[in-house]
Amino acid sequence: MLTIIAISLCYFVFAVLLNSVGTVILQSITTFDVSKTDASTLEGFKDLSIAFVSFFIASFIPRIGYQIALCLGLVLVAVVCLLTPLFAEFYFIKVLFAAIGTAFALVKISVYSLIGQLSSNTKTHSSLMNTVEGIFMVGVLSGYWIFSGFIDPNDPASLAWLNVYYLLGCMITIAAIFVYFVPIEREPFTGAQTGALSEFLDMLKLTYQPLVLMFVISVFLYVLVEQGIGSWLPTFNREVLGLPVDISIQLTSIFAAMIAIGRLLAGFLLRFVPWYIFINGCLVMMFLIILLTLPMTQVSESQVVTGIFDAPLAAYLLPAIGLFMAPIYPLINSVVLSALPNKQHAKMTGLIVIFSALGGTFGSILTGVIFEKFGGQHAFYMSLIPIVMIMFSLFIFKKLSANRRSTLVKGA
Repeated sequence: MLTIIAISLCYFVFAVLLNSVGTVILQSITTFDVSKTDASTLEGFKDLSIAFVSFFIASFIPRIGYQIALCLGLVLVAVVCLLTPLFAEFYFIKVLFAAIGTAFALVKISVYSLIGQLSSNTKTHSSLMNTVEGIFMVGVLSGYWIFSGFIDPNDPASLAWLNVYYLLGCMITIAAIFVYFVPIEREPFTGAQTGALSEFLDMLKLTYQPLVLMFVISVFLYVLVEQGIGSWLPTFNREVLGLPVDISIQLTSIFAAMIAIGRLLAGFLLRFVPWYIFINGCLVMMFLIILLTLPMTQVSESQVVTGIFDAPLAAYLLPAIGLFMAPIYPLINSVVLSALPNKQHAKMTGLIVIFSALGGTFGSILTGVIFEKFGGQHAFYMSLIPIVMIMFSLFIFKKLSANRRSTLVKGA
C-alpha cells in the first residue's frame, strides 16, 4: 500500500508540472511576448527530453533501482523549479521543461514497472493503471487552479506568476523525502551477463514485433490529439472565446477533471466491459464532441465575461472531450504490458514514453502552427483525422493481440 501511495504521489506532483505547459504557453505569449510558434516549442523541450532520456536509460533503470530513479527525478526538478523565478526569462522556461521531461522519464518507467510488480493479472493491472493515471489527472486539475492563483487578473503580463515554482519546488521536495523512506521493492536483476548494450538493443528489438509496432503507432496518434487539445485549450479559451487569462486557465481545469473522472470510472467499468468495445465507444464520442461543439465557439464580441459562470456553453462542452479521451492511453498501455513478461516492462515502458513524447511534441507544434496561421477552430478540427486513424490502428492491434493469445494457448 505504501508503494502505491509513493508512486501516486510522484505522479501527482509531476502531473502539475507536465500539464502546466498549456498555461505556460499562454503566459509566455503574454509575459515574454513570444509568438505561438515559439511558445509551442515548450512541448518539444519537455517531450523530446522524455524521449531522449527514455531511449538511452529505459533498460538500465532496473540496475539502479526504481526508488533511486524516482528520488533522482524529484530532486532534479525541485532544484530547477526553485531557480526558475530567479532567472525569469523564456530561455529558462525551456530549461525547466527540459528538466521536467528528463526527470519524468525516470519516474514514468519506474512507476509503470512497479505497477507490473504489484499486479497479478490483466484485470488488476488495467484497474491499477487507470487508478494511478486517474490520480495523475487529479494533479493536472489541481495544477490549473494553482497556477491561476498566482496570475494577476489586472496585469496578466506580470512576472508574479513565476512565484508558483517556489510552491511547487517545496511540494516536490516533500514528495522526494517520502519516496526515499518508503520501502519500495527492487526488481531482482538477472541481466548482468548480457551487458548494458545488449539490454538497450533488446528494447529496440521489441518494435520488430507487429503487435508492439501497432501499439506505438496508436500511442503516438492518441498523444498527438491529447496534447494538441490540452496544451492549446487555455489559448483557445483566451483568443477564440475571448475569456480573461485567469478564467481561460480555470476553465481548462474542466478538461483535466473530465480525464480524471473518466480514468477513475474506467478502472471500475473495465472489469465488466471488453476493452476494445469500450475504447471505440470513447473514440466515437470524441469525434462527435469536436464536430458538434466547435461550430458553437463563434462568440459575439459584445459578450463580456467576468467569471467562470459567465462563460459561453462551448467553454464547458469542449473540455468534456476529456471524459471519453481518458481511458484510452492507460488502457492500451495496460493491454500491451499485460501481454509481455515482467522483465520486459521497463523496456516496453521506455518505448511507450518515447512514442508518447514524440506524439505530444508533434501534436503541440502542429496545433500551434495551424492556430497561428488559420485560427484555433481549424487547429482543433485537425484532431478529427488522427482520431479516425486511431480506430484503424487499434483494429489491427486487436487482431494481433488476439492472435498472440491464441498462439500462447496452443503453446501451453
